[in-house]
Amino acid sequence: MADRTLDTSGLRCPMPLLKTKLELNGMSPGDMLEVIATDAGSARDIPAFLELSRHRLVNSTQTDGHFRFVIECGG
Repeated sequence: MADRTLDTSGLRCPMPLLKTKLELNGMSPGDMLEVIATDAGSARDIPAFLELSRHRLVNSTQTDGHFRFVIECGG
């Protein structure tokens, strides 16, 4: 279960990634963030960002044009 949900549906690249970064900056280590996006670029951009960050991608799914990411905020 996520501590916060960020719905970026309808936003185009790079806004889903930028909003995800801002949301994570305001969270504590160990908190879970669920991000929902409709921009296909998010499927590439968000995991790529997480690989280079202190945060961890817990799960990602795609259903009917919606991309869902569960992210654990790093320390």
